[in-house]
Amino acid sequence: MIVAMLTDPDVLALIARYRAGVGLADAALAGADEAALDRRPARDGAWCARQVVHHLADSETNSYVRIRRLLAEPLPTTIQGYDEARWAGVLPYDGPIDVPLAVFRAVRASSSRLLDSLVDADLERTGTHSESGTYSLREWLEIYADHAEAHAAQIREALAS
Repeated sequence: MIVAMLTDPDVLALIARYRAGVGLADAALAGADEAALDRRPARDGAWCARQVVHHLADSETNSYVRIRRLLAEPLPTTIQGYDEARWAGVLPYDGPIDVPLAVFRAVRASSSRLLDSLVDADLERTGTHSESGTYSLREWLEIYADHAEAHAAQIREALAS
């Protein structure tokens, strides 16, 4: 039996970026001590590196549920948004980063394996995001391929402050 696989080179590039995100976050954090993790950029409301790591874990676990709902549930499914600023204000984003970093790595590894099982038609599976409306698996991939890259840059900026 021949199994269809993803063929779109742009999608394959997004998957490669998604996979590389963990390494980018790890590289951005390399050598940071506890004091450095708490430095904030001068911009109002900017997060320190520690908060970014906690956010990466929370966001990645939300993304884990989202892609699986898009694949496994009858469509259209509802993709629940969340208030990330509120989570950062209410949850203990001032704690150690070892566990949230491990969560980010593990969840991203699991979703990376799931991406290996996709076929082209899966990318068009569409749900409704509670905040932004129509939300396809392709959009999920575009968002999360960029997510760790953007936050690795945010970590580098905070650590350089």
